[in-house]
Amino acid sequence: MHAHWREWLQQPGIQLTDDQISRTPAHDMPTSVIPLTDACIISVSGPDAHKFLQGQLSCDLAQVDRLGSLPGAHCNIKGHIHSLYQVIRADEACYWLRTRSSMATDALALLKKYIIFSKAEAVLEENLLGIGLLGSEAGTLAERIQANIGNCVLARHSDTLIECWFAADQLTQLMELVLATAGLEDSNCWELAAVNAAIPDLFPSTREAFIPQMINLQVFEGVSFTKGCYTGQEIVTRLQHRGQLKRPMYLAEVEMTEPPHPGMPLASPDKDNVGQLVRVARCGDNLYRVLAVIVKDQAEQHTIHLESVAGPVLSLEELPYTLDPRLFESKR
Repeated sequence: MHAHWREWLQQPGIQLTDDQISRTPAHDMPTSVIPLTDACIISVSGPDAHKFLQGQLSCDLAQVDRLGSLPGAHCNIKGHIHSLYQVIRADEACYWLRTRSSMATDALALLKKYIIFSKAEAVLEENLLGIGLLGSEAGTLAERIQANIGNCVLARHSDTLIECWFAADQLTQLMELVLATAGLEDSNCWELAAVNAAIPDLFPSTREAFIPQMINLQVFEGVSFTKGCYTGQEIVTRLQHRGQLKRPMYLAEVEMTEPPHPGMPLASPDKDNVGQLVRVARCGDNLYRVLAVIVKDQAEQHTIHLESVAGPVLSLEELPYTLDPRLFESKR
């Protein structure tokens, strides 16, 4: 956790556990603000920044320029996701790649492996901090931040789920501004909102476990099938146009006394290792909302358990979006 966050969070009612906020004072504001203490930014800048990222990431950088931000996967040559970013346009020749802090070192190393032939550089930004804005007035508050805080950059997941990134020395000023009309929430609040929206994420335990379509990344325009070549593109495109997706991502709930974690294996009475957890958030006492990649026919025909058939049962729920049925059709 950045030193500025650690100092600012030393306040009554706030508890920290493993660099995440575990409890804050209750509030009844229409918007919540969540310090993104476990996320960080890798910047890619220079004359070739756009060209370089266009040839590496699964999303279309032209769409990033138009929309401001999109998710994007950096795959290996077999099409499996090594790093997952929210790709943010910072300015004309600079992009910010927001990722989990636990993923940053390996992600940066892979970027540097390919960037040596480009007029661009990739660096871990040590003095950028992020907050999440969540709720009905998130958009209004984001506009107020941009009007009052210089060099603040937004990444909009939806009208009610927005990230804001800014210089660390602006932390006190920014938090005074947002807490005038928003309440401070814990880290799980942001995770739960993202899981409910079925937004995927990647962790060290799931690195190179998924092809982009397995975590429904195409739903968020995180995969372009028209922009041309990028690392792993041949495998990703083949699955889209000539293959059949057999392991999509599902939304589910599970009751457990111990918290589940990304990467935990799944089983059915018919078969072991039918999938694994992608993202986890607490939604009640001993109750967790999860995203999970599962073999489709197993999910539709059997109960799905954590770890083994003796483990807790996942209760599958409806996704908040619709997947293209053609993904599941055989094209042979």
